[in-house]
Amino acid sequence: MPDTLATLAADSRTEMVPAWVDGHLTPVEKLEVHQRGLRHKAVSVFVLHGTQVLLQRRALTKYHTPGFWANTCCTHPLWNEDPAACAVRRLDEELGITGLCPVHRDRVEYRADVGNGLTEHEVVDIFVAEAGPDLRLAPNPDEVAETKWIDLYDLCAEVARHPEPYTPWLRIYLAEHRDRIFASLLRA
Repeated sequence: MPDTLATLAADSRTEMVPAWVDGHLTPVEKLEVHQRGLRHKAVSVFVLHGTQVLLQRRALTKYHTPGFWANTCCTHPLWNEDPAACAVRRLDEELGITGLCPVHRDRVEYRADVGNGLTEHEVVDIFVAEAGPDLRLAPNPDEVAETKWIDLYDLCAEVARHPEPYTPWLRIYLAEHRDRIFASLLRA
């Protein structure tokens, strides 16, 4: 794994993430952010069709949490990038999804160990987008190994019973922020 991590890390170093260093928002290399566990900006999107949630299984080449199931899309915004613009951009880049209008649902902060001595400490803008039955997907294999639709209630039950194949942030979102993220579904 060390050789793989080093190779993947080399590819990640050019991506600069907005992170807080000594109280100031600063562009920092993505791998360094995760190695130091720096608090940083992130964006997460859940695409829904009724009570169905679109999940992605992270590509096996990801340098952390490879092969784990996550929400539809999760990423770091570019420097000075609007979170809503980032959500739209990454839906397209990761899954080939266009034409959706993600709605901001919440901003949460969490800290989680993601393996290999890496830590996610994110301040996350969470978006939800409603999709029709004809949604077309074209997953980028560098980002996504596979996708699946699952009923929100089944997902919550599955994550509670068997959390291991799910990313730490998805587990946190469902355990601690589900009511705010999925408010419209839970009222229906």
